[in-house]
Amino acid sequence: MAGRERVMRMSVEQPLWRALAGYRVLTMLYAIGLYVSAYDRHDRDDNPWVAVAYFAVLFVWTFATLPRVAGAASCTKRFLAVDLTIALTGILLTPLAHSHHVAEGGPTLPSIWTAGSVLAFAIKGGWRWAAFASTIVACANLFERGVPARDTVHNVILVWVASIAIGYVVEVARASERTLARALEIEAATRERERLARDIHDSVLQVLTMVQRRGAVLGGEAAELGRMAGEQEVALRTLVSGGMVPVSRASEDAAEGAVVRAVEEPDDAVDPTAPVDLRTLLAPYAGARVSLAEPGAPVPLPPGAARELAAAVGAALDNVRRHAGEDARAWILVEEEPDAVVVTVRDDGPGIPEGRLAQAEGEGRLGVAQSIRGRLRDLGGSAELISVPGQGTEVELKVPKDAEKARGKAERR
Repeated sequence: MAGRERVMRMSVEQPLWRALAGYRVLTMLYAIGLYVSAYDRHDRDDNPWVAVAYFAVLFVWTFATLPRVAGAASCTKRFLAVDLTIALTGILLTPLAHSHHVAEGGPTLPSIWTAGSVLAFAIKGGWRWAAFASTIVACANLFERGVPARDTVHNVILVWVASIAIGYVVEVARASERTLARALEIEAATRERERLARDIHDSVLQVLTMVQRRGAVLGGEAAELGRMAGEQEVALRTLVSGGMVPVSRASEDAAEGAVVRAVEEPDDAVDPTAPVDLRTLLAPYAGARVSLAEPGAPVPLPPGAARELAAAVGAALDNVRRHAGEDARAWILVEEEPDAVVVTVRDDGPGIPEGRLAQAEGEGRLGVAQSIRGRLRDLGGSAELISVPGQGTEVELKVPKDAEKARGKAERR
């Protein structure tokens, strides 16, 4: 019995949150110890009880908010704003609590605990949030000192650069995490598709094929049923063989643990200039009497070129049905060359009599001239039609891979 697959939570930033929680506790204790060790009752502290009250608030706040720095989801914007306010308040209260110590260039009341508040911004929102928070802290430190002393400027720049660097690393880690989640998702979807393909091939497809063959032998209504079964068999085989219908997938935000899940992407999330896999546009043409053969790998083309080429193939198949009859069979072959894509549409109809195309153009029926050749000419490509009476017709459509550049050259000519 196969083991059940389990979705695992992944978050490369989770260790950063745990480290931040430890950093806040340790630096809070360090700030209190630093003040106690520097306190001398012979010094004329203006208001030592201001420092005592502040450290009491800082002690309670640090331990009470440990769950808030357990992850990005619990670390809200409101919490970050209050946390940064407490750090700024401690900086601005330093002259009032210990003016003599400040004059000697000593540390502020929160000391390096302030950096933990800035790092929370960096881990939560990336380098932009880190730059915002560190800039405010820098302004508060400069205001508290009164003059931009060398040590103050040094510490300000250090916090500013370090927080931005950590924020940037977090953004890169999140992007890598999403890429990994998507790769794992595609791998899982591929395995599932292969399993379904095996099961369907061993059951449903064989039944549909049998119904098609038996219907053709019995004739009458059974023949119609067999024809419908054949169309469904081709469509189902196309679906499970290569996944011709593109699957829109995304990964849940890393803030929630990056759980892989399938979602529908909105239309505006699709890049209109991104290359299109030609196979996805040609797949709907496959049926009981139309066979499609394409490469196993995607066949990318610019969106406009892919749509025009698919429309030309549709026009060629319309000609097959119109002139060769509903019972005629057609074959679509997709080939990818180093600098071009070639699509061949062949049928087993009676062929086109010599001079018939010129006669049709003279009568104003321009299906081949405009719907096929005109489309390919606009793309910088070509359309070759070969027909032998009694042996069917073959249309070869060739489009350069860089169709947009080829179209521009054609227009300049």
